[in-house]
Amino acid sequence: MTILPREFYSKDTIKVAKNLLGKKIIRKIGRHEISGIITETEAYRHKDDPASHAFRKITERNKIMFENVGFAYVYFTYGMHFCFNIVAKNPKVAAGAVLIRAIKPEKGITIMQENRGNTSLKNLVNGPAKLAQALAITKEHYGIDITKNSKLYISEGIKPKKIIASPRIGIKEATDRLWNFKIKI
Repeated sequence: MTILPREFYSKDTIKVAKNLLGKKIIRKIGRHEISGIITETEAYRHKDDPASHAFRKITERNKIMFENVGFAYVYFTYGMHFCFNIVAKNPKVAAGAVLIRAIKPEKGITIMQENRGNTSLKNLVNGPAKLAQALAITKEHYGIDITKNSKLYISEGIKPKKIIASPRIGIKEATDRLWNFKIKI
């Protein structure tokens, strides 16, 4: 298993969002390891992306998007859900991150089901809030270096056959951009 190096995330955010498809997310909880193949991502950039948290200015919540690549950007939304992003951007760009929207569960499915209080595999990790809940990703993981073998990281996985691009989900601005990427496995 090869953990993705920092250089992997030092490219255009859209390219990284596509390149993360098929990679494996690993979450260690105590002596348990849970994992899945990334099947859906979304790219969020800076000045050219009014749907991005980094569009207007640096805040306490989004400041990590302006820092070094390969770190977890976890935020709380709608007063009840966490979402997991990875800081990814070209070094010439001020900010960027990739939202991990869905995975195909592989290891630790029972733990994911317990974390979600849901036994349905179909709806277990098919959305960013569901994914964060299933993998027990919280604000505690904000700023974790995912290029290191720690409690949360991304490794090599499978090579996708076909990537489907569509508009991002749940946004009101920049809806014309096809920066949501999916694969079927």
